[in-house]
Amino acid sequence: MTRKTGRARDATIDDRILAVARRHLAVYGYERMSLAAVAQEAGTTRPALYRRWPGKAELAAAAVASMEEEQQASPAADPYAALVAELEDFQRGVSRPGRLSLVGTMLQDTTEPEVLARYRARVIAPRRRRILAILQSAQHSGLIDADADLEIAVTMCTGSWYGRALADPTPPDRWPERTAALIWRALGGH
Repeated sequence: MTRKTGRARDATIDDRILAVARRHLAVYGYERMSLAAVAQEAGTTRPALYRRWPGKAELAAAAVASMEEEQQASPAADPYAALVAELEDFQRGVSRPGRLSLVGTMLQDTTEPEVLARYRARVIAPRRRRILAILQSAQHSGLIDADADLEIAVTMCTGSWYGRALADPTPPDRWPERTAALIWRALGGH
């Protein structure tokens, strides 16, 4: 007796669905993201989507998890240069299509707590840890004040981008270098 085999599973479908879900989250927000629209744009069916993710919260969380920020290589010997490099990397990442609007989606009251928690863990926390490690290295090397408020400085590094984006969509020239210089001086560096 010959056994029938089902059709081969499309190995690219998960990536396609996640890419479309990320875009829909950024464009429409969590509340207006439609699983039917995601499936259609990804070139699949809702049952295929539901076999992978049981609902919108799970798909949104998976989409966010799939956008984990790239890790910088080991920190440079020069903490100031490492800070500039980290801010350059942040600018590249947040300037990708849909990334800034995704931040707005995460701030909406209707975004599922699991999705927000996953975004914080996969995107926000790694970046904040890297910036904090750079500033701690500078502090331990005596390059900035020993009592500098690193918690606020970390927030100012990336928060200044969001504040600027609300005021004017055009990034200022040399934003990473200018922001690093301002933060560095505020922390007592020269």
